[in-house]
Amino acid sequence: MQSSENSQTTETNQTAMSDSQEIKIPGVTGDATIQTGEVTSAQPDLEQLLKEAEIKAAEHHDAWIRAKAETENIRKRAQSDIANAHKYAVENFSTELLTVMDSLEAALAVENATVENFKNGMELTQKQLTSVFDKFNIKAIDPKGEKFDPHQHQAMCMVDSEQPANTVVQVMQKGYKLHERVIRPALVSVSKAKDS
Repeated sequence: MQSSENSQTTETNQTAMSDSQEIKIPGVTGDATIQTGEVTSAQPDLEQLLKEAEIKAAEHHDAWIRAKAETENIRKRAQSDIANAHKYAVENFSTELLTVMDSLEAALAVENATVENFKNGMELTQKQLTSVFDKFNIKAIDPKGEKFDPHQHQAMCMVDSEQPANTVVQVMQKGYKLHERVIRPALVSVSKAKDS
């Protein structure tokens, strides 16, 4: 009985090895046979899979190249915008100062001006300049009588005074702040500590 089973198994293996023959499964009745051609047709063709993979790889490479070029363009545009922002940052301020320059030129163009006319013209020009400063948040630092602040004031000398020590006695030159940043410290003289 064993020899008949062995011969059946060998027969089944030989049948399974041929490409287009039926495969018989041992221990199962004759209804359970499959064609080997049906099994191979159910699996996708390797060449077709390779072609599809190559097409997808080419699409991804193309998309990557486009994204890289887009990123490079954005980077160059940003650099250009930053350079222009630095270059033309004072454009609005400069435009406002032109009216001050026009006033000064008009005052100098007057031939028979009196001292009083010059003084009035200078006062009007100073008002224009103060208006421009206010518009761009430039504030004067005029600390007479205040406590000395090394962040906003520059001490030029120390003087004897009736005021408490480290008090600004005289402002030799006003300072200026742009928003909260000191762009020029005030030049001041400061009171000395009284000798005890």
